[in-house]
Amino acid sequence: MKRVLLYFAIGILFGITMIKSEAASWFRIYEMFQFKSFHMYGIIGAAVALGVIITQSIKRFKLRSFFGEEIQIPSKTKLVKAPLFGGVIFGLGWALTGACPGPIYVLIGAGYFPLLIVLASALLGTYCYGVLKPRLPH
Repeated sequence: MKRVLLYFAIGILFGITMIKSEAASWFRIYEMFQFKSFHMYGIIGAAVALGVIITQSIKRFKLRSFFGEEIQIPSKTKLVKAPLFGGVIFGLGWALTGACPGPIYVLIGAGYFPLLIVLASALLGTYCYGVLKPRLPH
């Protein structure tokens, strides 16, 4: 129960941050894809930099989770085609809908209910991937 409450609190904080930073704004995303504004690139760049710093800190100092568990960081993969293809599909979906997975939930929570269609489509796409995964090249 303690974990659920912690995850719920983190989710609320994430949602507030997404709304206040305008990272969930369709207009900001549209500006990004038209290369008219640095706003979203700055947010994404800061997130990548922070992710690198945190990941390296976890590895170097052997940090543990809030619950005392060892944090497992998978080793690097040599795959290029699969992440590239997945990234293209992800980017196309993001450009078409104006929302990547995080902001979908944030925007639904903020009352933008037409995004329920986007969420249903994302879940359907995830399900299709799960069905097709055994047949995909490794």
